[in-house]
Amino acid sequence: MTERTTVHLLRHGEVYNPDKILYGRLPDFHLSDLGQQMAVLAADALEGRDIAEIWSSPLDRAQETAAPLAGRLGLTPVIDDRIIEADNVFEGQRVSVGDGVLRQPRAWRYLYNPFRPSWGEPYKDVAARMRSAVTSARRSVRGHEVVLVSHQLPVWIARLDAEGRSFVHDPRRRQCNLASLTSLTFEGDRLASIVYTEPAAALYPISTKGVGA
Repeated sequence: MTERTTVHLLRHGEVYNPDKILYGRLPDFHLSDLGQQMAVLAADALEGRDIAEIWSSPLDRAQETAAPLAGRLGLTPVIDDRIIEADNVFEGQRVSVGDGVLRQPRAWRYLYNPFRPSWGEPYKDVAARMRSAVTSARRSVRGHEVVLVSHQLPVWIARLDAEGRSFVHDPRRRQCNLASLTSLTFEGDRLASIVYTEPAAALYPISTKGVGA
C-alpha cells in the first residue's frame, strides 16, 4: 500500500502592526492578541492528526504561531530559513498608495516588472526554496504529517508551484488568509491533493489586517 504523507503549510496569525508598515523579515514583530487566538484555533484544527514534526520560519510571528500546537504535542519546532518571508526592498516602510512610499518617485524604479517581481525576491527563487523545504519535510516524516509555519507569499507561491500554475498573480487574490492551512497530501512521491482551510475564519471580521505577511 502506498504511504500517505501530508505537509500542512500554515500561515502565521495576525501581527501587531499599528503603523501598518511592511515588516517583511524585520525582527520583533509579534502576534497580536487576536493573532494568538488564531494560533490556538489552528492548533485546534490540527489536534488529533498524525503530526510528527513542526517546522517554522525563524521570524517571531511564525514561531509564536507554532507554539500552541508544539506545546500540545510536546514537539520542538525545527527552524528552517527556507520557509522565511520573501525579501522586499520596501521592508520597514508604509506601502499604501495614498500616504506610503509608493507615492514617492524614487520608489517607482522598483516597480518596472511585476512578473519577477522587481521589488523583491524573485518568485522562482521563493518557489525553489519552498519546494526544497516541502520535499525535505515530507521525506522526514514519511507516512505521517508535518506542519510548516510560514508566510503568505511563500505559501501561495508554493501552492502555485505545486499546481503548475504561473507565479504572476494579484496579491489581493491570494487564497492564503491569516492562520490558514494549505495541506499537500502525497501518495508516495506523487502529489495527490491540495486542500485549503481557514481554522480562524470566525476571527477575520475583527482583524485589523495590517501590512505584512
